[in-house]
Amino acid sequence: MLEVSGLDVFYGDAQALDGVSLTIEPGAIVAIVGANGAGKTSLIRTIAGMQKPASGHIRFKGTDIAGRPTYKVCNLGIGQVAEGRQIFPSMTVLENLETGAMLPRAREGKARNLDRVYRMFPRLAERRAQAAGTLSGGEQQMLAIGRCLMGAPELIMFDEPSLGLAPALVHEMLQSIVGLNREGITCVLVEQNVAVSLKLAKHAYVLENGRVTLSGSGDALLADDRVRQAYLGL
Repeated sequence: MLEVSGLDVFYGDAQALDGVSLTIEPGAIVAIVGANGAGKTSLIRTIAGMQKPASGHIRFKGTDIAGRPTYKVCNLGIGQVAEGRQIFPSMTVLENLETGAMLPRAREGKARNLDRVYRMFPRLAERRAQAAGTLSGGEQQMLAIGRCLMGAPELIMFDEPSLGLAPALVHEMLQSIVGLNREGITCVLVEQNVAVSLKLAKHAYVLENGRVTLSGSGDALLADDRVRQAYLGL
């Protein structure tokens, strides 16, 4: 569904991604793990069209989208739940959700998708007229996911979805991602909790200093001594 090959990304003279290649199969959950500064967010931003690569290809369902503007990437069916949620705090819950349906691909199904979001996150329905900035951290994360769903994506990239959430909410949030995947949405998961993300993932990639250094099934990487020592403290 998504193929990244030989991706190089720079911020000025600093190289953030160095020859990154990976493949995402339809219907999978794929984890991208690595330390802070490894290039995980740079990879997501480049796929989303927020950063232009110096070289390499990004093919979504066979079409090269490298360097395309973000709104065109979104309208092809790639959604993003950004790190830090990035909601509009002064707008209501409903207004935030409606912004997600502004894509041409999503307009016809707006009412259906809104109903889907409210069924998935009933608290958003209860708070639809409330300013988004007054929601709890967990509710804001629900809103960020809901807004993404309003764009009718086929693939969603989650960047640190559990960041800043209370432990009791982390499991609920990750189970929401599993539920979306069961509905047929392909998921790319960048998550600080390496053990949990590898347990969820069908396939995973380890990024170190902008390069893919390991890849394999989630179970295989969980059992790999290098991963256990570097990221799990075992």
